[in-house]
Amino acid sequence: MVETLNGLKQDETFDVVVIGAGGAGMSAALFAAIDGARVLLVESTDYVGGTTAYSAGTTWIPDSMHGPSINPDDSSANAEAFLRRAVGERSSEALRRAFLQAGPRAVAHIEANSEVKYRARPFHPDYLSELEGSTLRGRALEPLAFDGRKLGKAFALIRPPIPEFTVLGGMMVDRDDVGHLLNMTKSFKSLRHAVKLLARHGRDRISWPRGTRLVMGNALIGRLLHSLLARNVTVLVKTKLESLHTGRTGNVDGIALSQNGQRRQIAVTGGVILASGGFNRHAQKRRAMLPGVDPSWCPGAPGHTGTAHDLALAIGARYGEGALSNAFWAPVSVRKRSDGTTAVFPHFMMDRGKPGMVVVNKEGRRFLNENTSYHLFGIAMQEANRKVPSVPAYLVTDAEGLRKYGLGMVRPGGKGLQPFVADGYLTSADTLAGLAAKLNIDPAGLTDSVARINEYAKTGVDPDFQRGTTDYQRANGDANWTGPNPCLGPIGQAPFYAVRLYPGDIGAATGLVSDDTARVLNRADQPIGGLYACGNDMQSVMGGVYPGPGITLGPGLAFAYLAGRDAAARANAAPTPMVSSAQPDSTQHRAKEKITG
Repeated sequence: MVETLNGLKQDETFDVVVIGAGGAGMSAALFAAIDGARVLLVESTDYVGGTTAYSAGTTWIPDSMHGPSINPDDSSANAEAFLRRAVGERSSEALRRAFLQAGPRAVAHIEANSEVKYRARPFHPDYLSELEGSTLRGRALEPLAFDGRKLGKAFALIRPPIPEFTVLGGMMVDRDDVGHLLNMTKSFKSLRHAVKLLARHGRDRISWPRGTRLVMGNALIGRLLHSLLARNVTVLVKTKLESLHTGRTGNVDGIALSQNGQRRQIAVTGGVILASGGFNRHAQKRRAMLPGVDPSWCPGAPGHTGTAHDLALAIGARYGEGALSNAFWAPVSVRKRSDGTTAVFPHFMMDRGKPGMVVVNKEGRRFLNENTSYHLFGIAMQEANRKVPSVPAYLVTDAEGLRKYGLGMVRPGGKGLQPFVADGYLTSADTLAGLAAKLNIDPAGLTDSVARINEYAKTGVDPDFQRGTTDYQRANGDANWTGPNPCLGPIGQAPFYAVRLYPGDIGAATGLVSDDTARVLNRADQPIGGLYACGNDMQSVMGGVYPGPGITLGPGLAFAYLAGRDAAARANAAPTPMVSSAQPDSTQHRAKEKITG
């Protein structure tokens, strides 16, 4: 049930309180509710879903119930060995093992007891596919599409996807839909699929503000919200966490919340689970941990202010150390929308790794492998920028590349370019020298870089950066490319185009140190009773490395499972709380209620 803070009594008691309604927080609340806990889910923004709602919803869970149908040869042992090679000492091996053990159980438990349903993506390689123990398929799960109409008025609570990732005024499309839409004039199967999508969207727009066929991250959030409401979990939006209360033993036993000038003290018997999304929009922490990275480059949802971290650190929690990076990264391009807001577009896979694309710095020179993972791409930009200006970098293509693959927010087809050129998002020129002049980069460097790429396209070998040499890289090329390397193609058909790329932080990797049950640890490595962390509030079990698709949502789900169930069990074992003098009888009665669903 969706409440206002006014609807709760002073000193009202809940078994479990979850701070943050992204994918991890909603999952933790659901797991606790499945186990019979009375749960309060608190979200600071207007919407539930967090950055998960913007994402593809991919969840990396090796050895799940869905994996064998796609890859019967994979195992948890393979995944453990892979992570040992990929992550090494950047995170605790015991914590990684806890993730690998809990992940499959979390998937089975949530599917058996809720509306949340997954399937294994048929082909979705681990990003570090060159390492032994990696796989091409079976570990990456995606949520099944969800009919948002089932939510009724609560549909409005779901954070809408990034507008630039939708078509026709709010119609969501996933990886398969994009392929069908691009091939609808070439294949009857694709035409039939496209017609069904368009007809459904047309009916939706009669009664709904956007399409109700939810896919990817929006589908996951829709399924979680539907399941939470079915179990009578209390949901508060636009509500701030003001303080964490500790009793005489130092355990967290209550919180203070505020909403529209109202304030409430809430008693907690089982635990408070922090899943607020990380530190990324905390001004001071951002300057210290992500120096030189403008917050306007962050494509994440607005809720991860780090407020919950300040409160946890004040009662003895600490941040983890030793990660490869404090954040996870993607190259992004930025454009002002007509309403004055800023569109931040992550370049995950649709353009930069395709044939006929090249990325250069201020000197017009290549400085990285365009097909590397988006995380390593973002890190490489920042490292290169210390020597040669490489932020922004410039993603360059020709008329054929733009037509076939698009360029950031410019969709494939090569039509409707004028608005993008007029506002400076897209730069165009009839020659490479002219393009360099408009970008204010070295024309000789750009001309030489393109000449080299054109030679490498003939041989299929990139001696400078080994582009297209791993299964992951080749998977993000063009499977229909007729050249020797699906990632390398010539650039030569005028006009030429470019967009500016910046390193965008897509999530926190540094978070609160926690144990293998997601309990937050103090400076003496002892659990702070009643305090848990999951999602990006928890120190990355991947140590700031990005070894595969969905390595934030996967651990988010696994440790939500561990935290939610442990907090629910703790509440069940707790003695009946003292009755507040301000609320005789009613608080004690409500503390004993259980929602069993």
